[in-house]
Amino acid sequence: MTRLNGKTAVITGGATGIGRAAAKRFIEEGAFVFIFGRRQEALDAAVADLGANARAVRGSVSDQADLDRLYAAVKAERGSLDIVFANAGAGSQLALGKITAEHIDETFDTNVKGLIFTVQKALPLMGQGGSIILTGSSAGTTGAPAFSAYSASKAAVRNLARSWAEDLKGSGIRVNVLSPGPTATELAKEALGEEGMKVFAAMNPLQRMADPTEIGAVAAFLASQDSSFMTASEVAVDGGLAQI
Repeated sequence: MTRLNGKTAVITGGATGIGRAAAKRFIEEGAFVFIFGRRQEALDAAVADLGANARAVRGSVSDQADLDRLYAAVKAERGSLDIVFANAGAGSQLALGKITAEHIDETFDTNVKGLIFTVQKALPLMGQGGSIILTGSSAGTTGAPAFSAYSASKAAVRNLARSWAEDLKGSGIRVNVLSPGPTATELAKEALGEEGMKVFAAMNPLQRMADPTEIGAVAAFLASQDSSFMTASEVAVDGGLAQI
């Protein structure tokens, strides 16, 4: 398939997990992809796997100077930008009564503030036919014990898409939310362990965790003209977890 032939994409959090799976799918469909992340070793490994149509820029979405370097690299090599997959995210557990200011800052600096500036700084490079994809979460709908900060940050992401669809009227740029449920990423495997993975898998009607490639496939749909009449929408790829 070549739905993204000739397109240029940026994927934050692109070195591992959902971001890397999406990068691979985008490239398979003809795109040139810039992946952005904090760990150079992971970025190098991803580019080695993804091949000649991938570039890596190291940085954090919570650092606006890093984002400026990312988009300067895109402009220098490609001139313009068609797709932004604002996928970088952070989350950890702290129950009400134990929440700290540092916990709030860490979560919202990445999931909300970082996402806002990831998108805003991309806009001068984008135009007609552009697609912005925001990574939400089933937790933004359902909530989860000890995940109130993370869940609230993902609920904010959902509303950003609604507001930005209004702001982007007349630009030809669409913005949608991709909300995964439990996904078998490297981070999930490390954090949950085998037993934890089984518990998470049993929570949705399909009774398994998603493979990152399944999320990447939906990201490719939202990036392509197959979703040309979609904006301000949320696509849940959660095995039904937040739907019933």
